[in-house]
Parts: sequence; structure tokens; C-alpha cells
Amino acid sequence: MIIMALDHVRDYFHASAFLFDPTDLSRTDVPLFFTRWITHFCAPVFTFLAGTSAFLNGTKKTKKELSFFLFTRGLWLVIAEVLIVTLGWTFNPQYPVLILQVIWALGVSMMVLSVMIYLPRTLILIIGLVLIAGHNLLDVPPSPGGHSTSLLMAALHEQHIFFMKPISIMMGYPVTPWIGIMLCGYVFGQLYLPTFDAGKRRKTLITLGLGAVALFIIIRFLNMYGDPHPWSAQKTPVYTLLSFLNTTKYPPSLLYILMTIGPALLFLAFAEKPLNRLSEKVVVFGRVPMFYYLLHIYLIHVLAVLAAAISGYKWSDMVLTGWVSMNSQLQGFGYSLAFVYVLWIIIIIGVYPLSKWYDNYKQANRSKWWLSYI
Repeated sequence: MIIMALDHVRDYFHASAFLFDPTDLSRTDVPLFFTRWITHFCAPVFTFLAGTSAFLNGTKKTKKELSFFLFTRGLWLVIAEVLIVTLGWTFNPQYPVLILQVIWALGVSMMVLSVMIYLPRTLILIIGLVLIAGHNLLDVPPSPGGHSTSLLMAALHEQHIFFMKPISIMMGYPVTPWIGIMLCGYVFGQLYLPTFDAGKRRKTLITLGLGAVALFIIIRFLNMYGDPHPWSAQKTPVYTLLSFLNTTKYPPSLLYILMTIGPALLFLAFAEKPLNRLSEKVVVFGRVPMFYYLLHIYLIHVLAVLAAAISGYKWSDMVLTGWVSMNSQLQGFGYSLAFVYVLWIIIIIGVYPLSKWYDNYKQANRSKWWLSYI
């Protein structure tokens, strides 16, 4: 949750964000690349552990109750992405574009999971793994003239922007692999049942984590499958390493998923211990994820409006018609990477008190069903 905010601050405040992609090896530098790369862990871990949370939630509900909750919460997330999150990204009440990203993908995945939970766990796992490992078979090789993409194909596999009137659609997170990640996370949840031995869980996490990392290295080295963009030798060994790590997020390739979920499993293996003073504060953000997500987006954008005005731009330049980096009127605006990191820390500290207040409110009002949706 904290690392995610770093990427969003970079999107709105770093000068190069309006000029080139931070993973463009012909223009980026090492600090900027890794500032973007570290945030790759956010979305797949969110989705995977959302599946785990659904499994554990199901231990307190009947299958029917869990299915209803997952479907309605997933539907709410899709609606929230369209009406609330998109407005936070753009500050444009005319909604010239609908930005469908991680909240949309989580919502659709939950709705699919609401049906899948009736299947045997082994079958759920197999379906999840097939979606993760097999969706790159749908990759379309680039062609000079390009190719047309249907709305259905974009929703399932191919990131695309549909420029239409009066509302364009930015399909940022094609859902097929995200569904697979959540299905696997759901089955993974059984490792956290109270009856599961903690020592055995740790060994299982280490085995799975190391296996995923090793599989990533082997498949990526072969350069034959698992990502539509092969790695290649670069001008220096360091940039060759960057090329090796530069896997595809939209949609998340097999290699991208292995690269992120593997280390995450290892982190879980070694992080399972009583909370300390720091981690007690950090987990507050995880207990109010939707509240924190909306809060940090709107705060970042408000600060960006103020920064634009202070920098000599019109405040209305931050009222957007698409993703922030796509708005040409902002080229020339922005600050250094060091500024981005300082502002990121200030924002995290700033949103903590409200997140803590809402966490306490949720804890004191568990009987209010609607709180589980925010």
C-alpha cells in the first residue's frame, strides 16, 4: 500500500513522467527504473492476497453467503472505479474518459471467484495456473500497420485505449491473468487456516517462493515464452540486467507474475512474527485498503493542482482528459526524483491519522455491513 503511493506520486510530479516511460531503457536511468520496478509488486500481491482474504472470509460464512459477498463487493469495485476512482485521477466531472485499472480488475476477479468457489479447490488452482501460464499464447506480435482490437479482447488480454465520443475508455488492466492470480490466492488461503502448522507453512512459502524465482530466471533466460518483450544485451551489464527484469505489466505476463509473486511469498515466510511498533502502524493501511486508496489518489491530485499553479501553469491543466502523462499541456512540468521521494514520505505520514481513525471506526462498528465494502 505504501509502495503503491510512490508510483502515483511519480506519475503526477516527476518531470520525466510527461516525457517517457520510466522503463524505456533508451531514456531512463537506474534510480528511475527501479523506482518504477519496485512498484510492480503492488498490484499482483494485492490481487493474490485478496483471493487469500476471500478464502479466510469464507471460513466464517456459508458458500452462498461468501459468493454473494464476493459478487456484490466486486460489482461495487467496478462501479467505484468508473465513478469515484476515475474522477480522482482526472478531476474532470464531465468524464471524458473511463480509466479501468487495478480496482476494475479486482472487482471483475472477485465476481468470477464468486462463481468459482463452488468448484473443488484443486480445480480452482488448475484454472488459475492455466490462466496465468497460458494467457501469453494470446499475445499478438507487433505489426507495422498495427491491428484492430475489440473491446472484449481489450478487457480480457490486450491493453488498449478506445478514443470515442462522448466518453473514451482506457482499458488499463485486461483481466484474464488477474483472475488467475486471485484464484491461486484463494487456494493459497488454506495455508493460513488456524489448524495449519506455522512451521510447515513457512517451509511451504519458502519452497513456493524460491521455485517461482527460479522458474522466472530459467524461462526469462530462454527468451522464448512468457513475455511479449524479450530481453536483450544493452550498452552496459547493468542495463542488460534492467532489460532482463523489464517484464510486461499490461497485462501481467507469466514472467511478470513469477518475478513479483515469488519474492512476495518469501517475504511472507520471513515476516510472520509478532508486530513491532513500526509494523503496527504499517498494517493500519492494510486494514483500510479502499479508504486509503481513494484518500491517497485525491490528495496526490490536489497537491498536483497546487504545484502546477505554483509552477506557473494553470490549475485547470491538472483537470485531465486521460491518464496524467498523456496530457501534453503538462510537458515541462515536474520535479526531480528526490522531490518525488520526499513528497511520497510526507503524503504517507499525512494520510496515516485519517487511516487510523477509520480503522478504529471500523473496529468499533463491526455490525455495520457496509463498512466491509470501503
